Amino acid sequence: MNCSNCGHFNDGGKFCVKCGHKLQEGAAVSQTAAASEYQSQPQPAYVPQQPNQRVRQAKKVSKSFFSYFAEGIKNPTTTAQTAGESQFVNALITVILYALSIPIMLYVGWKLLLIQFVRSMFKLPIISEELAPSDMEDFNTGVDLIKATDINSIIHFNFTDFVFKQGVFIFIGLAVIIGATYVAAKFGKVDVSFKEFFSRFGTFLIIPTALLLIGLVLAFLHVEYFSYFMNFGLLSIFLVVPFTIASFKQSGTNGLDRIYSTLIVYIVITIVLTFIANGLGEEAKTIITRMGNSSELNDLF
Repeated sequence: MNCSNCGHFNDGGKFCVKCGHKLQEGAAVSQTAAASEYQSQPQPAYVPQQPNQRVRQAKKVSKSFFSYFAEGIKNPTTTAQTAGESQFVNALITVILYALSIPIMLYVGWKLLLIQFVRSMFKLPIISEELAPSDMEDFNTGVDLIKATDINSIIHFNFTDFVFKQGVFIFIGLAVIIGATYVAAKFGKVDVSFKEFFSRFGTFLIIPTALLLIGLVLAFLHVEYFSYFMNFGLLSIFLVVPFTIASFKQSGTNGLDRIYSTLIVYIVITIVLTFIANGLGEEAKTIITRMGNSSELNDLF
């Protein structure tokens, strides 16, 4: 160690071989100084763990969407006319909700729809006149039995497969409708970017989406009137198109008239809804086929 008095290096011992100074005192002083220096160093403060960045972003987006959705129901026209590109994400979420709520509603309430269909068939004059009162009693008993039975588990009706497939199909159909409406607006000399146009279309779509969500809640509660909200939500798309086109100002007078623009988009909507109906019809055929081939369901009746 080095002598604290003269700095001479010593291999050991209690005294410096050069000046005779006690080495232990020097070591003690050195240790005290080292300890003092360590204690004087600032200790790192406790930093609380920050929440995950994705979680914070999700909370921010959800808060912004709920505020936007509520304002769109309260003041639909004003909210839509002030919706710019900044509302693109909220409008996209609205379109996705619209597309997913329909297949979820059908999955949850298809038994009620089937009962409504059969009940309407029984009310036809040709059929009702030939039915005896006992037949109607048997039908009502069968209806109560169907309501109380989890037929989905019997025919293995897959939720993910049906909702995902039909949801994507409906979303693509909505994208085609929005694209056709945008092209029609451009022919009408409307100077607007696609993101701004999409935002305004999605904002006008808030009320139809709200109707579908109400129908979805009623379907979960097994209330038969959910089908009315589903129909209103689907048909409201015919109002969203002219409202969106009319909300923009034309930059010229020689563009396509808005009436013709709306009619062209209506044709596109009709074609899209036909494809969607055909897709849902194929799913209905699959369900009926599974019901007919199910030995468990045959044993039930």
